[in-house]
Amino acid sequence: MLTRRQLLTNSVATALLSRFNLSPALAAPAPLRPPIILSTWNNRKANDAGWDILKNKGRALDAVEAAARVPEADPNDTSVGYGGLPDRDGHVTLDACIMDEKGRAGSVTFLENIMHAVSVARAVMEKTPHVMMSGDGALEFALANGFKKENLLTDNARQKWEEWKKESKYQPVINIERHDTIGVVAMDAQNDLSGACTTSGLAFKMRGRVGDSPVIGAGLFVDNEVGAVCATGLGETVLRSVSAFLVIELMRQGKSPQKACEEAIRRLIKKNPNYHEYQVGILALNRKGEYGAFSVQTGFNYTLTADGKTVVNEAAFYKA
Repeated sequence: MLTRRQLLTNSVATALLSRFNLSPALAAPAPLRPPIILSTWNNRKANDAGWDILKNKGRALDAVEAAARVPEADPNDTSVGYGGLPDRDGHVTLDACIMDEKGRAGSVTFLENIMHAVSVARAVMEKTPHVMMSGDGALEFALANGFKKENLLTDNARQKWEEWKKESKYQPVINIERHDTIGVVAMDAQNDLSGACTTSGLAFKMRGRVGDSPVIGAGLFVDNEVGAVCATGLGETVLRSVSAFLVIELMRQGKSPQKACEEAIRRLIKKNPNYHEYQVGILALNRKGEYGAFSVQTGFNYTLTADGKTVVNEAAFYKA
C-alpha cells in the first residue's frame, strides 16, 4: 500500500506531466545502448541510411551525413534540398552544417545549385581552415571539389511559388506537411557523437535570408563529453536563443535531455511570446543513451532507430 507521502509525490508528478502534456515514458525514457540515430520529423528512410552505417560499426559522422542526404535528394520534400520551395525571387538556396565528435564543424549558407549541401559542409570542415562558407564562394568551393551543378527548382516547387506570388504574403506555416528542416544526431558503437542539419529554409523568404540550420550552436551542436542536439522550425526564434548550445549546457549541468529540451523551449517562448504563431522542436541525445524531445506546439514528431528498430514518436509540447 502506498504511504501518504508516496501518494502526494505521485500526485505532484502527475500534475507536472499533465502541465506539459508529458507521459511518463516521454518524461524519462530508458537509456538506449549505442548505436543510436535520431532525426527530426518522420524520416524513416533517412534513419535507414544512417543505420546501415552504424550497424556495421561505422562512424556517427558518416551516418548523419548519409541520413541528411536522403531528404536532400527527394523532390517531394519541399523544405530540404532538391524540391525545396524557393525564395521570393524563385531561387532555391540551401543551408547546412555538420559537426563531429572532435568538435570540428563545417557549414554552408545561401548555397545554390548543389543538391547535397550537407556534404559540401563536411568538405568545408575537412578541407579548409574555416567553419562557414556562403553564397558564390560556397558554390565555387563545391564545384572545385567535384560537386555537380544542377537545377534544384522542381515543377511542383515552381507552381507553388507562382501561386504564392499572387498575394506575396509572408507567413510561416506551422508543421508544414509534418516535416521541415531535417536535423539528425547519432552515437556510434564507439560511443562517439555527431550531428547534421540541412534545409532549403523558410519558403518564399527574402533573398539572402539564413536561418538557424547552418549556425553552430543554434540549429546544431555536438559535444562528445555531453551529447548532441538539433532543432527544427522557425529559425529566427532559435537563432535568438542559441537553442542547441543551451541544451548542451543544461545537460552538462546535470539535466536529462528531456528536461533540457523543455527548459530551452520555455526560454525561447519567453523571448518570443507570440508562440502560437510559430513552431520549434528540439531533439537531444546524451552520452548515456538518454534522449528527449520537446516543442512549442503540438505536431512535432521525431524518428528514433536503435537495436535495429525504428519508431516515430510524438514529442511532448508546451501548454500555457
